[in-house]
Amino acid sequence: MRRLLRRRDKAELAGEAATARSVSDTVAEPDPAAAAFFDVDNTMMRGASIYYFARGLAARGLFTTRDLVRFALGQALFRVRGQEDPDHISKAKETALAFVAGLKVADVVALGEEIYDEVMADRIWSGTRALAEAHLAAGRRVWLVTATPIELASVIARRLGLTGALGTVAETENGVYTGRLVGDLLHGPAKAEAVRALARQEGLDLMRCYAYSDSANDLPLLSLVGHPHAINPDHELREHAKAHGWAITDYRTGRRATMIGLPIAAGAGAVAGGVAAAIALRRLYRSASS
Repeated sequence: MRRLLRRRDKAELAGEAATARSVSDTVAEPDPAAAAFFDVDNTMMRGASIYYFARGLAARGLFTTRDLVRFALGQALFRVRGQEDPDHISKAKETALAFVAGLKVADVVALGEEIYDEVMADRIWSGTRALAEAHLAAGRRVWLVTATPIELASVIARRLGLTGALGTVAETENGVYTGRLVGDLLHGPAKAEAVRALARQEGLDLMRCYAYSDSANDLPLLSLVGHPHAINPDHELREHAKAHGWAITDYRTGRRATMIGLPIAAGAGAVAGGVAAAIALRRLYRSASS
């Protein structure tokens, strides 16, 4: 029981931290009590955003192809197993944080801007983007909600013209990462906590809000709003959505529907990608300082 309480405390802390970093300068539209929340990986974008970020770093020679392949295989193995290993996630997170410590936030943001244009922009699902734009046109604000680091999530939201993003928050001091997270990864229950906090902050009526995801990991978020929607759903989410009468949309065809492509983003895989990116950034930072 004590362990469960600690996990909930971390989820709440992660949600609160994400909310504090979420809102852009977008002017509130005519329906301020309604909003839409979109997961990123395999919902808004084909594949995993953190993988594409790592791939962009590899293209710059900042770490080896072997590192990238090992990360991709790790994600594939996670998909086959179909479940998350809490110990694996914890160890991977600790390793990532050890490398992140001392990096400049500005370096991460600048690289995120470049890599989005190079390898992410063409992988946005046009159908999901159209849904987000329809919400904006109807006067609803639109946020991304993702385990992806908030700096990268904010780049994606800005490039798509959305209101803002909720993402995993790493602690910083004077523009430099300390090597600690604020709360925990914005994943699973933490996403729901973040949206609850945002709803209180922004005066949202959750029963008038919409949420979109591909993964059963996001059931806490999807169950929180009045209008849940499964996009490119995994098997568990598809079955749950059918049983509860939720909307289901699948933009994949043929082979894409069974193998959305390497990588698949979820829990341990996303953290593993963070490790690869952190290693590369650490090397970049050291070379720039020498």
